[in-house]
Amino acid sequence: MERNSGLGKAITYLLRHWKPLTLFLRQAGAPVDNNLCERALKRVVLHRKNALFYRTLNGAQVGDLFMSLIHTCQLCGANSFDYLVQLQRHARELAANPAEWMPWNYRETVARLAV
Repeated sequence: MERNSGLGKAITYLLRHWKPLTLFLRQAGAPVDNNLCERALKRVVLHRKNALFYRTLNGAQVGDLFMSLIHTCQLCGANSFDYLVQLQRHARELAANPAEWMPWNYRETVARLAV
């Protein structure tokens, strides 16, 4: 095999980076793929395409904030529409204690306030 051929360069790269490329094999429970990250990046690209560029930097930051909140809701099994409605309904409580209003724990907070 020729070292300067395409295959030779690929094998050289593999051997040079073997330890970091196989790190996930030494970590118990590590996923074999990064599909979760790939899906998240796909959402970002789709969001950017649908937004057709924001008029202001503030508008872009607000859009990104909502995209992040909605995606976090989807990842933890929360209804994103319900979550955003509850944030609006309980704005005063949210400002007082934001940690209780995360997408993964807001339902317990709402239930506690209802009693």
